[in-house]
Amino acid sequence: MKTATQVIDCDIHHAFKDHRQYGAYLRRHWKGPIPGGGAGVYASPIGVHRKDAYSDAGESAAADPKLLTEFLMEPYDMAYGILTGSSYDISVHPNADFAAAVAAAYNDHLLEEWLPYNPRFKGSMTVAVQDPQLAVREIDRIAPHPDIVQLVLASAARLPYGHRYYHPIYEAAERHGLPVAIHPGSEGSGISGAPTAAGYVSNYMQWHTSLSQNFMAHLVSLVCEGVFERFPKLKFVLVEGGVAWLPHLMWRMDKNYKALRSTTPWLKKMPSRYIREHCYLTTQPIEEPDNAKHLQQIFDMIDAENILLFSSDFPHWDFDDPFMILKGISGEMKEKIMYRNAKELYSLS
Repeated sequence: MKTATQVIDCDIHHAFKDHRQYGAYLRRHWKGPIPGGGAGVYASPIGVHRKDAYSDAGESAAADPKLLTEFLMEPYDMAYGILTGSSYDISVHPNADFAAAVAAAYNDHLLEEWLPYNPRFKGSMTVAVQDPQLAVREIDRIAPHPDIVQLVLASAARLPYGHRYYHPIYEAAERHGLPVAIHPGSEGSGISGAPTAAGYVSNYMQWHTSLSQNFMAHLVSLVCEGVFERFPKLKFVLVEGGVAWLPHLMWRMDKNYKALRSTTPWLKKMPSRYIREHCYLTTQPIEEPDNAKHLQQIFDMIDAENILLFSSDFPHWDFDDPFMILKGISGEMKEKIMYRNAKELYSLS
């Protein structure tokens, strides 16, 4: 089968085969347990991976570039797959030096084991944000690789991402032409804050449903702190945080800016314009209202044709099949969401 348009998948979770392989990439002086990915105490009761994301021998397709090609890239005839991994959650570890070492191990594994296997694989490097100077050093080490196309950070954080604490990281990302992606997975864990604005919830369903709150807070912070004025070429990708919340956030920010602009004197445009010019969102998990026309209305409100990127979230349980998603949308809009927006953002040939 082939989709009606070419496909670039902007969220594929490749992985280490096991923690021993992870440990092999760590610097020798670091010993002890290697942190796992995922939601910390908020574990999915149905597991993280799809049941059909394993070979007959029980090997995970996410942990083997050959299997990932066979299970995902080939069946869906994907032009490119953006590998996002899961090690971005190292940024909530309390030990800054250990976190930097784990991020470097992830990046080395990505460069040595994954990107050489398939030219359609493109990589998302990560850093540990606990020490911005170490993070900048790692960006300068990894970003020049031609198949590294973005920097990915956890949406779980001690400070919202507009804070000037992070600006050295953004300066380095902009200097290397890398978009910055934010991805959920560790809210409420480590040194991050509570997973919701109201505090700690009781189970995975509440945690998973509330993930968009962090994205809203980060986006308000990025705009209001003037990140896009200070770094005019910087792009952000909000991965796996939903879509339908964006209209009301843009309306509320624009309304408040009209009365409170004295609190953000560095802004030269309406907040919604910064979002449209600098930010992208991925489709998975796409909201699916009972009335499909309502989703189309939301797409019209946010200029989805120009800011949405297709993502499958393979191999996770809520994987979105590119053959099935966005069935009510066709023509140029679908082609841009499934392929062209990502092609332009990541400068892919």
